[in-house]
Amino acid sequence: MTALRALALVCSLKPSPARSSSSLLAQQVLDQLAEHDVTGELIRVADHDVRAGVETDMGGGDAWPEIRRRIADADILLISTPTWLGHPSSIAQRVLERLDAALSDTDDEGRPAMFGKVAIAAVVGNEDGAHKIIADLFQGLNDVGFSIPAQGSTYWNGEAMKPVDYQDLDETPSAVAATNKTAARNAAHLARLLRAQRYPAE
Repeated sequence: MTALRALALVCSLKPSPARSSSSLLAQQVLDQLAEHDVTGELIRVADHDVRAGVETDMGGGDAWPEIRRRIADADILLISTPTWLGHPSSIAQRVLERLDAALSDTDDEGRPAMFGKVAIAAVVGNEDGAHKIIADLFQGLNDVGFSIPAQGSTYWNGEAMKPVDYQDLDETPSAVAATNKTAARNAAHLARLLRAQRYPAE
């Protein structure tokens, strides 16, 4: 069996090379996935011209078709987003909107193209709201066809109205490190099960 592959879509509003807490947390999850023989790749979506819309290719140099190809090649999709006004970033919302087109894509047996793929989430912010954001992400991803593993998310919330970012912490909090580890372990486990035995076709 070929090695599993994971793709992390970092939905920070800041393009590279700006430091990003969402990117840091995503990389930490990818590092944990590597402990389970999962090869990881990270894309900061703000670095690419992903057009607004719900089609696979919006034309005019749209970067989404290439990102969509990388999602197709991956077994595990991680969406990492900051919290803004209690919601995921506008870029995370755009990723979900662009994934809507995958609802009409099917494999050779008629299953939705994302059946057999696992989705996990990571959220950072300095206010509460991570659970609501994760719920919104998982609802959309599950509708498209992704499977969600047990405890398949991780997050960090700093104290409300304080300027501290996740990337500014001296060390990773033990609870976050443990949650990263669990999410990665369960995602790799579920992805292997789905690789070995696909969902039934009609």
